[in-house]
Amino acid sequence: MKFIVDVMLGRLATWLRLLGYDVLYDRSMDDRQLIRRAQEEERTIITRDTGIARRKAARHCIFVTSDRITDQLAEMKQLLGSSERPLRGRCTQCNGELVCADNAEDIRECVPEYVYHTYARFLRCRKCAKVYWEGSHYRHMKETLQQVLR
Repeated sequence: MKFIVDVMLGRLATWLRLLGYDVLYDRSMDDRQLIRRAQEEERTIITRDTGIARRKAARHCIFVTSDRITDQLAEMKQLLGSSERPLRGRCTQCNGELVCADNAEDIRECVPEYVYHTYARFLRCRKCAKVYWEGSHYRHMKETLQQVLR
C-alpha cells in the first residue's frame, strides 16, 4: 500500500516509513493538493483532519483518532494487519528505498568516526544518500514497536 499523510501526522509518517511503507509527507501541501496527489498516485490518505476525511474526493482515507504516536501505531496495526515488518524499510527523511552499503569505505565520510569503527552494517538511501545504522536509537524504536504490536 502507498500512503499520503497530512501535516498533523508527521511522526506517524516517519514510523510507517521505518516499517517499509511508501509514505508521502509534505508539510507544504494544503488539503486540495494532498487529495489531488492521493488520486494521481493512488495513495490512501491518512489524516486526523475531519475536513479532509469528509470530502468526497478523499475516497480512500484512513481517519486516525489518537493523538499519541503509540496509539496511532496501534490503530494502524489494527487496520493494516498484525504482520511483523522489519525496521529499516524506507528513509525517514525522503521516503527513498534503503539498501545495504556494500563498501563501508563509501560511507566513511558520512558518519562519525566512532560509528564507522563500531558498526559493521550500514544502510544508505538510494534517493538522498542518508546513512543509517542499528545503534541505540534503533533498539529503542524496535522495543517501542514490539510493545505496540503485541
